[in-house]
Amino acid sequence: MARSLRNRFVDAPDSYGERLRLARWERFRSCFPGIAGLRVVDLGGTADMWLRAPVRPKHVHVINLEEPPADLPDRVTGEKADVTDPAVADALSGHDLVFSNSTIEHVGGYGQRRRFAAAVEKLAPLHWVQTPYRYFPIEPHFLGPGFQFLPLNVRARAVRRWPLTHSRAGNLQEAMDAVIGIELLGRTEMRHLFPDSELIAERVLGVTKSLIAVRPERDPGARAAARG
Repeated sequence: MARSLRNRFVDAPDSYGERLRLARWERFRSCFPGIAGLRVVDLGGTADMWLRAPVRPKHVHVINLEEPPADLPDRVTGEKADVTDPAVADALSGHDLVFSNSTIEHVGGYGQRRRFAAAVEKLAPLHWVQTPYRYFPIEPHFLGPGFQFLPLNVRARAVRRWPLTHSRAGNLQEAMDAVIGIELLGRTEMRHLFPDSELIAERVLGVTKSLIAVRPERDPGARAAARG
């Protein structure tokens, strides 16, 4: 019953969450109208997401802490790496746009978030960095009202029993790892991390659900001419 409810609202192809994701893609397309000619580096995403996405960049390179699939088409490549390591960011070049969706809140503390933001600045002139908003009434990972404001020990115990969590922790240690590894961000920190970016508020029923730091494409025609 709980899994069915979560699928209905969040995970299923016809869910409310999927409709919100499609609307987000349309906003992304409006920010980057020349996306078909852009080379994208995705920090923390998956190749599968890009294979299903309603937009198709010229090329996407996905960086994740997990090994990428072996059988990817030429337009998508993957790499197991930690982009908060400056050496990793230094080794990457040739991208037009950094894309990151619901990743920065998982990198592990403020210092790591600063390194993540520095990598975004270094890797490409354009970027789109989305993160769930800390003050949205429902915590998005566990679908619990006000869950993010509870003490850590209460969250860890609750997540073992809460029926709408994506995957149930096997023990208290796993539950603590799950909750302590998520630090939702507010507007002040996002503006501090990305001071030269536009900050877009993604809203549901007038309430801010996500924040997106964007450096959009200003003149796709000029960029294409310069590249070609």
